Amino acid sequence: MTVATKRVILLHGIWMVGATMRWMAARLREAGYAPEIFGYHSLVGGPGEAVPKLLAMLRDGGPAHLVGHSLGGLVAVQALAEGGEGLPVGRVVCLGTPLCGSGAARVLARNPLTALYLGRSGGLLQQGCATWPGMFEVGMVAGHVPHGLGALLARFQSEHDGTVSVAETQAPGLADHVEVDASHSGLLLSRDAAAQVVHFLGSGRFRR
Repeated sequence: MTVATKRVILLHGIWMVGATMRWMAARLREAGYAPEIFGYHSLVGGPGEAVPKLLAMLRDGGPAHLVGHSLGGLVAVQALAEGGEGLPVGRVVCLGTPLCGSGAARVLARNPLTALYLGRSGGLLQQGCATWPGMFEVGMVAGHVPHGLGALLARFQSEHDGTVSVAETQAPGLADHVEVDASHSGLLLSRDAAAQVVHFLGSGRFRR
């Protein structure tokens, strides 16, 4: 049973800060939600630090939906996996999240010098987090505008957003999956992506 709430916690991606989620937060506020931005250290702290902090924020602050961009989506889904059935989470929307693992991250990890760019988030980015307790509804908004340096590393053979391939976002347990005209970073400023987030939080399905 989905938890009813207007609270939404937003999580940014790697190399970013909480401020990058402000535009999306504003769109959620316009739609009647109460957004909160969860900031974390994606390199020096990584998921090992972020997940326990997110779980504490959920348990102390009450039920919430989760919206995560890229690595932020992985942190959100990892929290579902670790928190289990009693976690007070409504619905989860991932934006361009490589739930099946990131090919670009695996290329960076091959060299000790470039692996530093992934910090303590490297393991989760490479492996992904494609399983979580089945009672949680997770939706994915994927971009397919191929603008980004990640494409030079991964050399994608199929649709991608410049950093993550569409195939890397297609985990089997997703409640729904939709593509929009946006690049990886462009998902953060896409009105279509924002509208899809709002629609999924309200219905558990994306708008067609």
